[in-house]
Amino acid sequence: MNSGVTFSKALSKKPHQEDSFAISFAPLSVTEIYELASDSKNGAVVTMSGTVRCSTDGKPVICLEYQAYEPMAMQVFYQIANQIRAHWADVNRVVIHHRIGRLSIGEISVLIAVGCPHRSEAFEACRYAIDTLKHNAPIWKKEFWEDGTSNWVSIGACEQSETC
Repeated sequence: MNSGVTFSKALSKKPHQEDSFAISFAPLSVTEIYELASDSKNGAVVTMSGTVRCSTDGKPVICLEYQAYEPMAMQVFYQIANQIRAHWADVNRVVIHHRIGRLSIGEISVLIAVGCPHRSEAFEACRYAIDTLKHNAPIWKKEFWEDGTSNWVSIGACEQSETC
C-alpha cells in the first residue's frame, strides 16, 4: 500500500464518469452501491460494507461519530480509483461512499464496490480501496462506550493495527 498521498490538479475531478464517490449524512444502501458498480462488461462486482460493531477490544460501544475533511477525502477517493485502474486495468467501475455523523450499532459506515470482468481483480481492488481509504482519507471516528466515556480514533492508529 502507498502510505503517502500526493495530490495534483489532475486529481481534482472524478477519474471516470461511471464511478461514484460520496460523503453523506444519509444512510448508505448496499443495493444502490451494487447498481452503481454494475455494468454489462462485468463478470464480478465485489462489495465491502463496513458496519458499526458493538464492541472494540471487548469494551461495549453504543455508537460512533464520523467526521471528515470532505474536499480532501474526495481527493483521496479519486486517487484510490486512479491507483486501482493503474494496477488493475480491466476495472470498469469504482464506487466509494462513506457516512459522517452519528451512527448506531449495525449501521453501515462505508460501502465500496468494484466491478470488472474477473472476480480475482475485483476482490483485490476492493481490498486495496478499503485499506487505502482507512490509512489515507481524512475521516475520523469517535467511539462512545457504554460506560459513558468516548475517544477519537486517530488515523495513525489504523496504521498500527488491523482492527480499524
